[in-house]
Amino acid sequence: MDNKNAKKLLVLMMSMTYFVSYITRINYGAIISEMVEDTGFSETMLSMALTGNFIAYGLGQIVSGFLGDKFSPKKLVSLGLIVTVCMNLLIPVCANPYQMLVVWCINGFAQAFMWPPLVKIMSGSLTSDEYKKSIVKVSWGSSFGTILIYLIAPVFISLAGWKSVFVFSAVCGAIMIFVWNFGMAKLPFVTQNVQPDKLKSDSSKVTKKSFMSVVLVGIMLAIVLQGMLRDGVTTWMPSYIKSTYNLGTEISILTGVVLPVFSIFCFNFTSSIYRKKFSNPMTCAAVLFGCGAVSSLCVALFTGKSVILSVLFSALLTGAMHGVNLMLISMIPPFFEKRGNVSTVSGVLNSCTYVGSAISTYGMAVLNSHYGWGFTVCIWAVIAVCGTLVCLLCIRPWLKQMEILK
Repeated sequence: MDNKNAKKLLVLMMSMTYFVSYITRINYGAIISEMVEDTGFSETMLSMALTGNFIAYGLGQIVSGFLGDKFSPKKLVSLGLIVTVCMNLLIPVCANPYQMLVVWCINGFAQAFMWPPLVKIMSGSLTSDEYKKSIVKVSWGSSFGTILIYLIAPVFISLAGWKSVFVFSAVCGAIMIFVWNFGMAKLPFVTQNVQPDKLKSDSSKVTKKSFMSVVLVGIMLAIVLQGMLRDGVTTWMPSYIKSTYNLGTEISILTGVVLPVFSIFCFNFTSSIYRKKFSNPMTCAAVLFGCGAVSSLCVALFTGKSVILSVLFSALLTGAMHGVNLMLISMIPPFFEKRGNVSTVSGVLNSCTYVGSAISTYGMAVLNSHYGWGFTVCIWAVIAVCGTLVCLLCIRPWLKQMEILK
C-alpha cells in the first residue's frame, strides 16, 4: 500500500472509530425520554447517569491523554472499545438508576480512551495541512453516529423496546474492535510516540510554561461553555420538543436528527473559513459563539410558537458549538506536537467539554423542572454571550502563545 492510500485508510479508520464511539455513548441520552416513560423513574433520576458519564469521560480524557503520550495509542483505543461494549450490554439489565449510574460512568471512562490517542496518531502521522483537512472528516463520525442513533432508536423502541438500542450499539462496538485491529495492522507507518529528535531540548520547561498560561485557562473556560451548550441542548432537545409541543416520544426523538445534520455542514464551513480567513482559532471561535448567541435568542423567541423554527435555531446553535469544538479541541493540540504532549493537551482540553456537559445535562433538567423551558432557553443565550466574550479576550494572548510554541 502506497503512502497516499495508507493515509486515506488511516483517516477512514479514525472516522469509523469516532462514529462507533458516539453510537455507544450518546444512545442513553437519545432515548432518555422513552426510558422515563417506560420505567417510571424521573428525568432527574435517570439523568444522573448522563451527568456521571460526562464527569467520568472528562476525567478519563486527562488519564487517556497522559497515557497516549506514554503507551501505544492503538492499544488504548482497543481497550476503550472492549469496555464500552460490555457496559452497553449491562445497561438493559440494570434494575434502578443507581446501577445505571455506575455502569454509565464506567462507559464514560472507557470512551475517553479514544479521542486523545486518535489525535496523537493523526498529528504524528500527517502533515499540518493534512491534519486540518482530515480532522474534519473524523469529526463527521460524531455527527453520523448521532444521526444513526436518532434514526434507528424510534424503530428499535417500537419493535423491541428501548433496551434493544443498547444491544444494537454493543454489536456495532464489537464489530469495530475487529475492524480497528485489522485495519491498523495495515498501517505500519503510524507513529506510536513523537520521536526524541523532534523534541526541543528544553521541552519540559516550555511545555509547563505554555500549558499553565492564562490564555490556556481562558481556552479551557470557553470549552466548558461550549460543552454546556453542545451536549446540553443535544441531550434535552427531544424532551424540550415533546413537552413544549406535546408530540409523541418517537417523533420527538426524530427531531434530534436535525442537530447532527447541521453539525456536518458547520464542520465543513468552520474548517473552510478557518483555513481561508482566520489564522487564529480564537477569532473563529468568537464568531461562532456569537452566531450561537443569536440562535439561542431566536429559540427563546419562538419557543411554544413554532416547532419548525425551534428545531431549526436549536440546530444552528449546536452546529455553531460543534464549530467551536473543532477550533478549540482539534486545532489547538497540534501546536504542542514539537513538545511531545499532543495527547495530553488534547485530553485536558477535551475534558473541559465534559465538565460543561455534566453541568448542563443535570442543570437543565433542574432548571426545567423549576422554571420551565422558556427560562432554560434564555440561559442558553447567556452562556453563548459569555463564550463570545471569553474568546474575544483570548485572541491576542493566543497569538503570542503560538509564537512560543513554534
